[in-house]
Amino acid sequence: MVEERTTDGKRIAQLLSSEVSSRKDSGLDALEVVNADADVEGSADGELAYEVARESGGESDVLAEVYVHEDRVRVEFREEADAAAESAESVGLRVRPKAVRPPRTLVFVEDGAEVKRATDVFVSTVEAAENAA
Repeated sequence: MVEERTTDGKRIAQLLSSEVSSRKDSGLDALEVVNADADVEGSADGELAYEVARESGGESDVLAEVYVHEDRVRVEFREEADAAAESAESVGLRVRPKAVRPPRTLVFVEDGAEVKRATDVFVSTVEAAENAA
């Protein structure tokens, strides 16, 4: 049996967007995909595909930005960077900090099979943001 892997960055971003938009459990009901660029193509540096916003108290804040590379997706968590890092590491995703102010956490989704794990990172990050409020 041949295993087919989804390693096209644009396709992974589409899968992640669909998962975030369609799953309305465990805190994901407060998330929405915004500012999407349907024509985005992957590049070595990554191109902004969309943002994931969290609605809280009638306002919408950008929780993360999703960038498309040729062979992966990079999610930059703008809120609750520590919670995102801890959650991503616990589900086996590649993580690294981004040294900016305020700090961000980069989570790499390198295969379509990792999309559900990345969605779990969003759930944990939303829960951390709600607990901090």
